[in-house]
Amino acid sequence: MLLNLVLALSLGAFSLAAQGFEPKRLSNGKPDFNGIWQANNSANYDLERHMARASMMLREGPHGPLAAAETLHLGAVGAVPGGMGVVEGGKIPYKPEAAKLREENRKDWINRDPEIKCYMPGVPRATYMPYPFQIFQNDSSVFITYEFAGAVREIYMKDVGPAETDSWMGQSNGSWDGDTLVVKVSGLGDGSWLDRSGTHHSYKMTVEERYTLISENHIQYEATITDPEVFTKPWKISMPLYRRIEPDARLMDFKCVEFVEELIYGEYRRKPLER
Repeated sequence: MLLNLVLALSLGAFSLAAQGFEPKRLSNGKPDFNGIWQANNSANYDLERHMARASMMLREGPHGPLAAAETLHLGAVGAVPGGMGVVEGGKIPYKPEAAKLREENRKDWINRDPEIKCYMPGVPRATYMPYPFQIFQNDSSVFITYEFAGAVREIYMKDVGPAETDSWMGQSNGSWDGDTLVVKVSGLGDGSWLDRSGTHHSYKMTVEERYTLISENHIQYEATITDPEVFTKPWKISMPLYRRIEPDARLMDFKCVEFVEELIYGEYRRKPLER
């Protein structure tokens, strides 16, 4: 109860502060989103509100859940920190069969999560992974590059029609709703997850993102997920994004493809290493 009160008061004060904010603007009058940004929450572990867990994969122990054998030696590094959740309404509205698949994904996380194999994260997951991303914007275009997996996407500010094919990052079409950048994402392949907790989707998923500058160093981010194959209705996540303000802030080189080559292809060596 006390925690909820503190959160409500904090969010209320934040909203009041944002009401009088006037963003820096480009020459075309639109808000300037240029910069390096990063989420600071546990959404990549689990979008829903959750308690801390011993591991991203669990098994039944004599006195409660314990880390699965496959993740046991990760210890606290492989544990899940608690989080208040970013899903509006608290729960993701899964269809029954889809909810069952999510539980199966959780139980086999180490083999199923595409993040482990360095596949591009998709949208919206790329936004709240624990890595920064950079927005490049001018009067006519917006481009986002992500540190994880070298993922990139161009936000087309003119209608280019439907996506010609599905892809990891999909096709992003942008428009303006006042000072809010609205991005509609389609053409997303069904191979990505939305978090480490097995939250999956189908190729029919579409995402509508909303980016609003609420202070010089904060973006209010919202994403509405629609997928009639997996969910009973559209649902929304929201969170603040924080500007990286250190003087030498930049995206570092994180070629995670190279880091997982041994995992994916090591067994095919002429003389395989111990696995």
